[in-house]
Amino acid sequence: MATLAKPNLPRFDVEIFQNEYLADGAREVNAIVTVTATGGGTSGGGGGGGAGRRGRPPAAPPRPPTPGAGGPQSADTAAAVVILVDCSGSMDYPKTKINGAREATAAAIDALRDGTAFAVVAGTHEARDIYPGDGTLATASATTRGHAKESLRRLTAAGGTAMGTWLAKADKLFLTRRDIAIRHAVLLTDGNNEHESAVDLERAIERVTGHFTADCRGVGTDWRIDELRKISSALLGTVDIVAEPSGLAEDFRSMMAGAMGKQVADVALRIWTPANAAVKFVKQVAPAVEDLTARRAEAGPRAGDYPTGSWGDESRDYHVCVEVPAASIGNEMLAARISLVLPPQVGSGTPEVLSQGLVKAVWTDDLASSTRISPQVAHYTGQAELASSIQEGLEAHRAGDVDTATSKLGAAVRIAHATGNEGTYKLLQKVVDVVDPKEGTVRFRKNVSEADSMTLETRSTKTVRVKK
Repeated sequence: MATLAKPNLPRFDVEIFQNEYLADGAREVNAIVTVTATGGGTSGGGGGGGAGRRGRPPAAPPRPPTPGAGGPQSADTAAAVVILVDCSGSMDYPKTKINGAREATAAAIDALRDGTAFAVVAGTHEARDIYPGDGTLATASATTRGHAKESLRRLTAAGGTAMGTWLAKADKLFLTRRDIAIRHAVLLTDGNNEHESAVDLERAIERVTGHFTADCRGVGTDWRIDELRKISSALLGTVDIVAEPSGLAEDFRSMMAGAMGKQVADVALRIWTPANAAVKFVKQVAPAVEDLTARRAEAGPRAGDYPTGSWGDESRDYHVCVEVPAASIGNEMLAARISLVLPPQVGSGTPEVLSQGLVKAVWTDDLASSTRISPQVAHYTGQAELASSIQEGLEAHRAGDVDTATSKLGAAVRIAHATGNEGTYKLLQKVVDVVDPKEGTVRFRKNVSEADSMTLETRSTKTVRVKK
């Protein structure tokens, strides 16, 4: 583990957990990389709310740096926040949804630190500035927070839903403050993205990827998990359900506390591999599963950067798999060098290296050494299987394939019970009756509510860490 402290940045530590011993002819090296940031303010929740998707188009190119921009911020960390509130007609049925949205937005505004740049946008089939309403971002103070909350009367429900236009509006607003590196959006909706095509939404996401992060929330049960997960995954945020409008305010307070805790933006996990070695995959595995493999940006000879977003005081785990050339007994090699880096600042072509760790490979004929699986690798392999089992099980159930659904959710119960993932285990119990948790024997419950089913699916990617 290496730590390279910078006076104006949180301290980043990298720890590598692996079994470096390989059998004769073996080529696959697996490691869990734990990244911990400290000294960066309040805890800021983990990035990566959704399960990643292979084959996502490359991220949009990052914005060119401008004076004062870049990763690290001052001691009074600058941040920009845009709150995107669904104001489509369905938010009026029942009225508790639009009322809850106003209360939640007010709670988020109250949580803004003085000096934070912010705006509120009403989203329908178009996006309309509510506050400050002039195409710019306001600066948070007691006065502007008061004016912003007064403006929430203009959050009225009428119109359709086109979330791509909301994201484009947020991007345009953030562009008015290029000097701020930490940019975060909060998106709330209650329904499907009915007034633009899936292709249009995909293009909108591509255009803003890498420009800001976003947390997405669905209120009620009439929205689509895959749509919000697509947005939050691309924008390195979280996705969750708020089944009842009464829970929105507390959820928004929590999200804003996380955003206000961020101290550094645009941190990348850089992986260098030697000649004839290649990265097979990179996944964030805690606090949630997020496949970053397709997000690689080339960073020089045999090196690639994987985005991790903004950081406060927090710790995340990543599963890195590298394929190395086969070697004979007794050989050893450096399989990968893993660094945390910031992009070059103005006037410098060199990225800042925040911390480093090494992944090794040693070939042995000692069967006990080569067959031992790292506890961390085994644990997170199970957590990834847990997430996919839940998602595949619920999809099979919707398709009427009860046998497959029962098998998959039974496997999920077994893994959740064995790994101590109590939160997921409790959510599973609302969908299936558990007969034998050790064996994964379950029966589907009758009359499962849509809220319970959606909550299980939405939170399926949340993981627990290895027990110490």
